[in-house]
Amino acid sequence: MAKKRILLTTQLTDDVMSSLKETYDVIHPSFGLHFQPSECLNLIKGVEAFCPVFYDNIDDTFIQKLPASVKIIASNGVGVNHIDINSAKKKGIIITNTPDVLTAETADLAMGLVISTARKFYEREKSLREGNWTGPKIADNLGIRVSGKTLGIIGMGRIGFAVAKRAKAFDMKIIYHSRHQKPEMEKALDIEFKPEINDIFKKADFISLHIPLSEKTHHIVNQETLSLMKKQCILINTGRGSLVDEKALIEFLKNNKIAGAGLDVYEFEPRLSNDLVNLKNTTLLPHIGSATLETRDAMGFKVMENLKAFFKGNTPPDSIT
Repeated sequence: MAKKRILLTTQLTDDVMSSLKETYDVIHPSFGLHFQPSECLNLIKGVEAFCPVFYDNIDDTFIQKLPASVKIIASNGVGVNHIDINSAKKKGIIITNTPDVLTAETADLAMGLVISTARKFYEREKSLREGNWTGPKIADNLGIRVSGKTLGIIGMGRIGFAVAKRAKAFDMKIIYHSRHQKPEMEKALDIEFKPEINDIFKKADFISLHIPLSEKTHHIVNQETLSLMKKQCILINTGRGSLVDEKALIEFLKNNKIAGAGLDVYEFEPRLSNDLVNLKNTTLLPHIGSATLETRDAMGFKVMENLKAFFKGNTPPDSIT
C-alpha cells in the first residue's frame, strides 16, 4: 500500500522526522529552510495532511487554494490563532494542535524572564562583554528583588499554575485573574483570586500573561492598564505578542513609568520595533518558549498521534474542529 503523503513547512527534530518517514511519504524543505505558503501550494498535489508550525500564517486565501485531498491541518504548536479556523471548517478540514507538552518549558522561561529583567541581566552582561565593567559598585544601577514580591498571573491554566508553583519557591505572593476561579489551585498553593483584572495591574510587582489571544484579550495590556501599574512593576509576556499594545508599552518603558518588561513574543513578530530593541530595561527573547529538544520532540510526536488517529478514521486526540 502506498504511503500517505504529508507536507511539512519545516523540518522537525531528528527523531520525529525519522518516525514520520517510516510511516508517510514526507515532503519537506532542507534543514534550516522553510516553505512559504506559495511554495506549499506548488508542492501540495496529492498531499492528504498539511503540517505547519505555530508561526506559519494559514489564512483564508491559502486555505481556499488547498486541494480537496487535504483533509487535515496538523499544526505543530498550542496556539491556533495563526490559522483561519472558520475557513478550514467551511472546507471540512480538521485542525489539530499540540497541547499539554509546553507547560514546563514555558513556565521555566517566564520565571527566567522575571529574574533576568528584575536583576538587569542583559544590561549587566552587555557591559561586561564590552569591557566596560570596572568592578562592583554599591549604589549604581541596582536591580529589583524578586523574593517576597507579589506576582500577578493573568490566566490560571496549566502554564499559569506551573508559573505559580515556581514563584512559590521564591516566596512570592501570588494573585491571579482568570475567566473562572480555581479553588483547588488556590488551596494547593495558597494563591488569591482577583475577580477584577484591574486589581492585578494595581497590586502586582510582576505581571505574567498566560491567556490565549482572542478579540477580547487583544491589547489587554494597553495605555489604560499600564497606567494602573506600579512604577516598579515588571511585565512578563510568554503568551501571545498581541496581548500587549506594543506602542503603549514602549512609551511606558521609555519614560520609566514601569520598571521593565521580559518578552518572548511580540505584536508584529518577527519584526521588532527599534525603539523596543534599544531599551535597556527589557529582556528580549526570540519566541523560544518551547525551544528545548524534549519539548520539540513531544510536539512533533503529538502531530504524529493526530495524523495516526485521522488516517485510521478516528477523531484525532487534539482536534479543535
